[in-house]
Amino acid sequence: MDNLSLEDIVSLAKRRGFVFPSSEIYGGFAGVYDYGPYGVELANNIKAAWWRYMVQLRPDIVGLDSGIFMHPNIWKASGHVEGFSDPLVECRNCHNRIRADHVLEELGEQADEKMSEEHLNELFQKHRQEVKCPVCGKVEWGDVKNFNLLVKSNLGNFSDNFDDNPSYLRGETCQGIYVNFLNVLDSTRIKIPFGIAQIGKAFRNEISPRQFIFRTRELEQMEMQYFVEPDSEMDEYEKLRHYRWDFYKTIGLREENLQWHKHENLVFYAKEAYDIEYKFPFGFKELEGVHARGDYDLTQHQKFSGKDLSYFDPINNQRFVPHIIESSVGVGRIMLAILTDAYSVEDINGEKRTVLKIHPDIAPIKYAVFPLLRNKPELVNKAREVYDQLSKLGMCEWDDNGNIGKRYRRQDEIGTPKCMTIDFQTLEDNTITVRDRDTTLQTRVNISDLVSTLGSVKA
Repeated sequence: MDNLSLEDIVSLAKRRGFVFPSSEIYGGFAGVYDYGPYGVELANNIKAAWWRYMVQLRPDIVGLDSGIFMHPNIWKASGHVEGFSDPLVECRNCHNRIRADHVLEELGEQADEKMSEEHLNELFQKHRQEVKCPVCGKVEWGDVKNFNLLVKSNLGNFSDNFDDNPSYLRGETCQGIYVNFLNVLDSTRIKIPFGIAQIGKAFRNEISPRQFIFRTRELEQMEMQYFVEPDSEMDEYEKLRHYRWDFYKTIGLREENLQWHKHENLVFYAKEAYDIEYKFPFGFKELEGVHARGDYDLTQHQKFSGKDLSYFDPINNQRFVPHIIESSVGVGRIMLAILTDAYSVEDINGEKRTVLKIHPDIAPIKYAVFPLLRNKPELVNKAREVYDQLSKLGMCEWDDNGNIGKRYRRQDEIGTPKCMTIDFQTLEDNTITVRDRDTTLQTRVNISDLVSTLGSVKA
């Protein structure tokens, strides 16, 4: 939908139980969201689709679930304590802080968080008079400074000032993969090249969380780190890029809404970095990062831990520190892309309907069952039989409230592919009406053929 706004998505997500503001009865909590009954189902289906594609279908990739808390030295080795930061600038009048790189992007400058403070300051000074504080309206800015995003904790620290020796909530999930490299290698028969995949929570003290679930302080990442021989890094990198692009087609995102963006400002250890960008209501923005990281990660952990993290190749009789290519994406960003891509407003027989045309494989509810009348026990009992049968195949919803048209509209708005109505004809010939979400066509199907009929369309 070309004129779709972010407000349209936010409104539907709240109204239909996909996403709620966190702690809403207390006034909310910026940058954190709760997934409602349909949101949690959609998120689970996204994660299941990713896991199937990245682990189940790949004999060279295994899974992991590392702890959210890890040894503090891990974050020193990774560079997060010193370099995991966003550039902020503070209003001298009201002390409101904003992201300098975001403001510069909106003004047409090529800026990102990887730029030096000096370079960002030069760019910001150039546009300083164009930027009004969104809180007080003044133009009184300080210098651009880097603000560390790690969330500190006092886990295991009982001193009065835990800032002296803090623990951290993990800022990304991949560090747990790197420090378990040897454990996975020693406990499985896997050999390089191989990958380790993980889904888990990460936490970032974002200065200005914004754009709904696109940028949040608590997020769930899906990451895969692939360990390769140094000479094959870029060949494997290209394979991974194509593989990850194809994933989005399997979950129903339209290719015209996807594009590649090559990073121009690389971190010093990276060989190459691309983002898969999606056309959100606020423009093309990063959906997933695919990066060639060299041997930086294992080399750093080898240095800080004192453990040998090299790999011995018995075929070539060589020992080396593996290079790493990675795929990293947030569950929330995929969910927002799916809601955007699926959102449609159509004219059906002179009436407007809002429908989420979510791919059937990841739709939060697969089937909805309607007894025509809720006060007719014979219809309700028959509908219960159908519900019990379908709920074994996938998430199924019971709806006996209101006329059939209103029930269809409710299911359209949550993206349910198939609705089944049990009426008086059902009692005569054991057939029910199956209504298709996308076409709105209705067909009579015998209950005995229901499973095979639905299975053929992967609903």
